[in-house]
Amino acid sequence: MRPVPVTADDLAAIAHDRYHHPVPLVQKRMEVVWLYHHGQTQAACAALAGVSHRSVQRYLDAYRDGGLTALRRVEWRGPAGELAAHAATLEDYFLQNPPHTVAEAAAAIERLTGVRRGPTQVRQFLKKTSGWRGGGSATSRPRPTRTRNGSSSTAG
Repeated sequence: MRPVPVTADDLAAIAHDRYHHPVPLVQKRMEVVWLYHHGQTQAACAALAGVSHRSVQRYLDAYRDGGLTALRRVEWRGPAGELAAHAATLEDYFLQNPPHTVAEAAAAIERLTGVRRGPTQVRQFLKKTSGWRGGGSATSRPRPTRTRNGSSSTAG
C-alpha cells in the first residue's frame, strides 16, 4: 500500500463532501479516501463503498497527485448531438414561434435543419434549450405571448 497523507483541512472537507457534494460520484470518491485514511484496506474500501479495487486505486492516486481538486473533477461530457450546432437558431425560432405539440416542433426542426428526430429526442432537446413552454426554462427570460387580437408581444 502506498501512503496517502491527508491534511487536517482536507479531512474536514472530505468529511463534508462525502454527504453534501452535489455529484454522487464525488461523494463516493470522498468516502473511499475517508475510509482509507481511517485505516481500512483498499479491498475493504472497495467493498464498503461499492466500487472496484482498481477504482479505489485511481481515487487514491488522484488525491495523492492532485488533492481535493482532482477528486472533485468530473470530466465525462458525453457525445454532442447533431442538433447542438443548431441550438441557438432553433431556440430563437421557438421563442418567436412556440410549438403547440412535439410533432409540430419536430416538423419545424426538420424543416429548419434537415435533421429528423423522434418525439422523445425533440422533447429532450426542447427542455434542454428551454425553447418550449413545457420545458424547464428560466423564469426571468422574456417569452413571446399572444395578445387577444392575435399579435405577438414579449412578456417580461
